[in-house]
Amino acid sequence: MQEPLIQRNKNTLVIGTRGSKLALAQATEVKKLLAEAHSHLSEETIVINVLSTRGDRVQDRNLSEIGGKGLFTEEIEEALFNGEIDIAVHSLKDMPTKLPTGLELVCYLKREDVRDAFLSNQVRCLDDLAAGAVVGTSSLRRKAQTLARRPDLKIVNFRGNVLTRLQKLDSKIVDATFLAVAGLNRLGNNDARISPINVSEMLPAVAQGAITIEIASDNDVMRSMLEPLNHKETELRVRAERAMLDILDGSCRTPIAGLATINEDVLTLRGRVLSEDGSQDRQNEISGSIHDPEAIGEKLGQLLKCASS
Repeated sequence: MQEPLIQRNKNTLVIGTRGSKLALAQATEVKKLLAEAHSHLSEETIVINVLSTRGDRVQDRNLSEIGGKGLFTEEIEEALFNGEIDIAVHSLKDMPTKLPTGLELVCYLKREDVRDAFLSNQVRCLDDLAAGAVVGTSSLRRKAQTLARRPDLKIVNFRGNVLTRLQKLDSKIVDATFLAVAGLNRLGNNDARISPINVSEMLPAVAQGAITIEIASDNDVMRSMLEPLNHKETELRVRAERAMLDILDGSCRTPIAGLATINEDVLTLRGRVLSEDGSQDRQNEISGSIHDPEAIGEKLGQLLKCASS
């Protein structure tokens, strides 16, 4: 068991998070929102506990090779079980669709920009790269969609935080790379090389741009305190997307993309499943009532699954 990094105090609320700049920015946002929502709390009584995850420690391999999404959550969830932290703040796209018994997601902050960003020192978009150019990404989803559009490009493994990836770009290790616009926005990064990609060209990861908060299921106090922070439209959209992912048995080993949108009482979900080399590409889209997002996600997941058989 990982040792707690702070001593628990009954008068403090403890947030658990990863230690990257982006994760800390997200935890700090939750801290601010909690203090604003509850007059008895202040930012001094809310403490951020940084926990190291295996996904953060292993940087030289693709996530698909070392275990998938749970790599960024296991240590943090253990801290929740052990009472070392009261809540855990996650990027929802990193969360497995099935959680350990006794834990649940109870809050979804308003979703940021869902798009991927293309970055290059040479050109402004994927189509303008020279034949045989090298593109760095650790995401099988981005790799597959890139190769489906540009099978002539060479894809290499490319992990690290935003600064590390930009440094690698400057060092000409690769000709181009991708980052999530949401993460860049949360870090206040407005690098001139950032070119957002339309979702019609590159469909985002399921729940990309969404922050979620996880608690122990029996912690009714925190459940109640988090209610004012929940953004209902975001919740409905990501519930549909994650239901689709669950049917497809989605993990970091499978290139899957999905995005739900809402127009009045209608939720529309688009999904895409590819082979890693982009040679097989299945896409579909369905709509239904916002009152049952899981049913829409499950139906689309089954349609995409049947299309592959």
